[in-house]
Amino acid sequence: MLSAKSLFQEILDNDESFALFCSIAASGESQGGWENARIAALVPEAERELAPKISRHGADEDKHGRIFNALMKKRGLDPVRVPPETDYTMLLEKNGIGLAHEQLKRDERLAVQDIVTYLSHSRVTEQRASEQMDLLRKHFADHPHIGRAVKQISHDEDNHLAYCHEELLRFAYAGHGRVIQRTLRECALAEIRIYRDVSLAVMAHMGRILGWSKAKSAVLAAGIHAMYAYERLGGWRRMVSLTQPERRDALGGPATPEPEFA
Repeated sequence: MLSAKSLFQEILDNDESFALFCSIAASGESQGGWENARIAALVPEAERELAPKISRHGADEDKHGRIFNALMKKRGLDPVRVPPETDYTMLLEKNGIGLAHEQLKRDERLAVQDIVTYLSHSRVTEQRASEQMDLLRKHFADHPHIGRAVKQISHDEDNHLAYCHEELLRFAYAGHGRVIQRTLRECALAEIRIYRDVSLAVMAHMGRILGWSKAKSAVLAAGIHAMYAYERLGGWRRMVSLTQPERRDALGGPATPEPEFA
């Protein structure tokens, strides 16, 4: 039976597909680490107290990139080229989601509105990351090779999501509520489209590597399109709600260490 667990198990069991999966993940995490580091360095004076949390966010993302590279190294695999159509992080940036890299490369202080944009973008993408890692944790938390990595990354992504909720609510109470809701909606509607396109591209590459039949590939593509239809019709709203998280000050301390194998 075709399921999320059986699909990922198939990817995990094949060296070439596993290397592609880890390379895509490592690239996106490393890019997120760079973005957060630059934002932390450019935080406006009025929000300097937020800089350590942004730095912690970036350190976690860098750590995740190292974890994915370590998973490959443990199997004697080298990172592979990431096809541009599977590069979720870069496609978001190219579509105007978040802060432009051109802006982050300049040594100019950001405005408070830029921080609101960054947090709104993170609120949407961390929702996706938290859900994906929760799914992997559900099925592979006890896996002898990837279990520790899955649990560590999942824990971090939940922290990132909690941090975004808490900080955006702080900005909303300070008078930025309408801008936040508008930005969240724009980010969410763009993200679900990009996620659909990236998912189709990743599955196409995996299908070629693993020799999937046309029928199997068609079923998977139909599932991706169905998920997009659900999100477009209203599922996107889960990405824009704001509630006080149970984990308060989730990024208030130093980054947690990575698993021993890394």
